[in-house]
Amino acid sequence: MAQSLTPDLCVIGAGAGGLSVAAGAAALGVSVVLVEKGAMGGECLNVGCVPSKALIAAGEAAAAMRTAPRFGLRAHEPAADYARVRAHVCDVISAIAPNDSAARFRAMGVTVIEAAGRFADPRTLLAGEHEIRARRFVVATGSKPARPAIPGLDLVHWHTNETIFDLEVLPPRLVVIGAGAVGLELAQAFRRLGSDVTVLEAGTALAAEDPELVEPMRRQLRREGVDLREGVAITRIEPRGGGARIVLPGHLIEETIDASHLLIAAGRTPFVESLGLEEAGVAFDRASGIAVDARMRTSNRRVYAVGDVAACGPRLTHAANAQAGVVLRHALFRLRARYDAQAIPRAVYTSPEIAGVGLTEAQARARHKTIRVLRWPFGENDRAVAEGTIEGHVKIIATPRGRILGAGIVGPAAGELIALYALAIQKGLGLRDLAALTLPYPTLSETARRAALTHFSASLSNPWLRRILRLLRLFG
Repeated sequence: MAQSLTPDLCVIGAGAGGLSVAAGAAALGVSVVLVEKGAMGGECLNVGCVPSKALIAAGEAAAAMRTAPRFGLRAHEPAADYARVRAHVCDVISAIAPNDSAARFRAMGVTVIEAAGRFADPRTLLAGEHEIRARRFVVATGSKPARPAIPGLDLVHWHTNETIFDLEVLPPRLVVIGAGAVGLELAQAFRRLGSDVTVLEAGTALAAEDPELVEPMRRQLRREGVDLREGVAITRIEPRGGGARIVLPGHLIEETIDASHLLIAAGRTPFVESLGLEEAGVAFDRASGIAVDARMRTSNRRVYAVGDVAACGPRLTHAANAQAGVVLRHALFRLRARYDAQAIPRAVYTSPEIAGVGLTEAQARARHKTIRVLRWPFGENDRAVAEGTIEGHVKIIATPRGRILGAGIVGPAAGELIALYALAIQKGLGLRDLAALTLPYPTLSETARRAALTHFSASLSNPWLRRILRLLRLFG
C-alpha cells in the first residue's frame, strides 16, 4: 500500500535547480519532499560543470608547461598520465559531492525519496511506494545530451559528456561533433593533454555568441592544433576498427576522418519523458521543455519548473539557481518575483574564455535605434601584459545616454570579470558608475573602467568645456 505524504513542497530532480529550491525551503522551515531517481547533484556535479572544469584545469597546467619560455623558463612537453588525470577529476567530484548528498538534505529535514517520480493527476505524484499530494510541486529534471540524426551513428560506440569522463585512457584521436561550449571546452582540454582533436560543426562555432568575441578563441584553438571545421555536413558514420570513420562530402571523392573516440556534443534536450506531465495538465514541448511564465509557473498553477527542463532561456547552472529563488519567493511568499533571462551571465571556459551578459551588439541594434559600442583591449591592460595574456578585449553595449545594455569579454578570466557587468545590468548602473569606480592596480578588472571612460572621451574636446575652464582660471 502506498505511503501518503502531504508536504508543502515536492521537488522532482536533485540537480542544481531542485537542490536550491529544496535547501531554501527547508531553511525556512517548510516541509519538503525531494524525489531523485539518479545521482544527487545531477548533471552539473557528476558529468557536467564540475568534472569538465577539473579536466580543463589539467589541460591548462599542461599548456603552461609548453609556454614557459615566454617567462624565461625552459619548455617541457608534458606526458599525461591519464589515470592520474582521471583520478583528479574524480577527487574533485568527491570533494564537492557531500554538499549535494542525500544525507545532508535529510539532516536539513528534507524527505529524500530515491525513486522515479510520475504525476498521476494534477495534484498527485507517485514515487516508489509513496503517493505525494503536495501544496506545490517543482519539476527540476534537467536535460540530456541530444542525439543528432546522422546515418550510421547507431553502428559505432560514441560518448557524450555523461560518459566521456569514464574513459580510462587518453583518446589518441578524438572527433567532437558540435562546437558549442561543451564541445569546444572538452576539445581544447583533450588537445592540451595530448589527443589529436577534430571538431565538426554544421553551423558556426558558438553561434549564439557575438562573432567578434568568438574569433580570438577560434584562432587560439587552431594555434594549439585543434582541427576546427565549421559548416560541415556529415554524410554518414561507419565502424572503423575499435573506433569510427566519419564520412564528409567532397567535390570529387568523399573525405574521411578516422576517430579512436567519438564525442557527441550537439546540444541538449529537456527531460520530460515518463513524468506524467499530460496527466498533471502541464503544457510542454519535447524540444524546448515545459512552458513557464516569468514566475516559473506552468499551466498547472500548482506546478513550477526550473532549470534545463524549463523553456525559458539559457540552460546554465546559475540560471537554475536564479529560477529557484523566483520560485521560493512566489510559491512560498506570494511575492511578485520575476525571472529575467537577460540579466543572467554566461561563460565559455575555453582559453581565452568568453563571457557575456545582457544584449549582444546584434540584439541591441535590433531593439534600439542608436547604441554605443565601447571596447578596451587586454593589450592595454598592465596586468595582462605582465602575465602575457593580451589576447582579447572587453566590449560594452550602451545607449547614447550611458545605460548599459550588455557586455561581452573574450580574454583571461572573462568568466570572473563578467560579474561586474552582471551587477551593473541587474542594478541598473550606467557607464558613469563604472567610470567612477576605483579598482586595485594592476588588475584585469581595470578594463571595465577604461572601456567606460571612452564613452566620455569625446566630451573632453567640447569647446564649451574648454571655455568654462578658461573662465575658471580667471578666479585663480
